[in-house]
Amino acid sequence: MENDLAKAFWDLHPVRRGHLLIVPKQHYATFFEIPGDTLAAMNDLLDQAKTYLDRTYHPAGYNIGVNTGAAAGQTVMHAHVHLIPRYPGDVKDPRGGIRKMIPAAVRRHR
Repeated sequence: MENDLAKAFWDLHPVRRGHLLIVPKQHYATFFEIPGDTLAAMNDLLDQAKTYLDRTYHPAGYNIGVNTGAAAGQTVMHAHVHLIPRYPGDVKDPRGGIRKMIPAAVRRHR
């Protein structure tokens, strides 16, 4: 999917079936650098992508995620938004959202 300012495509390393990325066509290193018109275009694609995923995969919910900066886990320095479909039973206890989606990534803090 795409429009004049953004595009959506499958994540190369999906954490769930249907995991998509929404990215601006112009380079912005982080989410906070994206101008308003481009954010609006990305949101339009987010809505279109959700409609497509609802029809195709019938998820029970979604996580929408943005990592901004290396300290937050951003490894690709081009702004992008993750749209991650969620399914019943994909994790034992979904409370905590994406923090518990990848069990190896969960750390206990005291």
